[in-house]
Amino acid sequence: MLVIHLLLESVVVCFLLLVPCVVAIANGVHEAAFLFEKDVQDRVVEKGLITRERLARNLKVFRLSALIPLIVFILLAVYGINGARGFWTPFWQIYVLAMAEGLFDRGFIDWYWVGHTKAWTIPGTEDLKPYIPRKRLIVKWLTVIVGNPLIAAVLSGIMLLVLK
Repeated sequence: MLVIHLLLESVVVCFLLLVPCVVAIANGVHEAAFLFEKDVQDRVVEKGLITRERLARNLKVFRLSALIPLIVFILLAVYGINGARGFWTPFWQIYVLAMAEGLFDRGFIDWYWVGHTKAWTIPGTEDLKPYIPRKRLIVKWLTVIVGNPLIAAVLSGIMLLVLK
């Protein structure tokens, strides 16, 4: 039963990441230029499509609308729905959900959606493709591989203290 829970919760986690991405580009992908490298951001500002202030505001809104719901849902799922307690049981469940999100982000969003569709193409920046250069992609993968266990450990440790 726990495996089914984790599979369903993984789908929800991916959805919680997808929705802010869809909303971010709904009024034009230039509104989400904060997700691109600095050269793309500079070009979008230079072309007058958006201001640096608006980019900074959109980044804050995106972080709040993506990160907070993800963390809250993961904690509610692991501790509330799945009833995990202690350190190790919540740790591996949080890790599974974080990896589902990370693999979805790297595989679907970065590789397919940004890299192989026109949905994320900002007119006038095509010469700056690929939008996610190899070096940045390696950093993103390392963040998933190394960062997710650390995030799972920190969240499990905090919750262990909170739930005592």
